[in-house]
Amino acid sequence: MAWTLFSVPSAKRAELDTVLKDDILSRQSQKIRDAKAVGGPAETTYVLLEGGPEAMHRADELLAPVGTKLPPAEATPLYQRFKDEEESASAGMGLFFTEG
Repeated sequence: MAWTLFSVPSAKRAELDTVLKDDILSRQSQKIRDAKAVGGPAETTYVLLEGGPEAMHRADELLAPVGTKLPPAEATPLYQRFKDEEESASAGMGLFFTEG
């Protein structure tokens, strides 16, 4: 699955929300995090989109006016943090439902 990661100033959150409601983007996996929570700059939001290559191209087009696409050297470790966080949450829910 293809993915893209953008850094968006928190002041542009309303514009970001509008872009993410796009017909194509709204059907992709979207994860939005306060950048400061994952060691990034304050007043910034990270947006991770996962989906098909065509959808990621669309994301690049629509998000470019709102934020900055992170270069691979910066995006890859952040992507891994998002995935690790997701796995930790899934494991925690599994423990919650299996405790007797």
